[in-house]
Amino acid sequence: MRAMSSAAHRHEPRPADPTAAGTLAIGDLAREFGVTTRTIRFYEGEGLLAPARAGGARVYGPRDRVRLRLILRGKRLGFSLREVREMLDLYDGPEGEAGQLRLFVRKLRERRRVLLEQRADIDHVLAELDQLETRCEGLLEACETP
Repeated sequence: MRAMSSAAHRHEPRPADPTAAGTLAIGDLAREFGVTTRTIRFYEGEGLLAPARAGGARVYGPRDRVRLRLILRGKRLGFSLREVREMLDLYDGPEGEAGQLRLFVRKLRERRRVLLEQRADIDHVLAELDQLETRCEGLLEACETP
């Protein structure tokens, strides 16, 4: 993967018709997705969202809604913003949706592998905690019995 500056990943704001069907103001988009306007502005600053502008107001269209849905899903699944950006940028690349889906499947498999390892580690620690608790309860009972 070639190195690019963060500016190369940023999408330029588009002029907008604020009355266009399917567009939302930042507050409406935030409410729809249960996030703060600050969160949306953060993703915009990171170059993940590029709302149109109507005067000084941000106007979010269907593409922005899809991108925000994917960003939030990626976050929920434990992907870094860099990984989310990589997946989003592939959609606009020469391979389009197919390239994006291939990468997403690879990332999902890797994430699943990591989570299964973590679950095995957690199961091991929980078993050790159970053994220690049982041992300590036995010692405590012995201490308290005359």
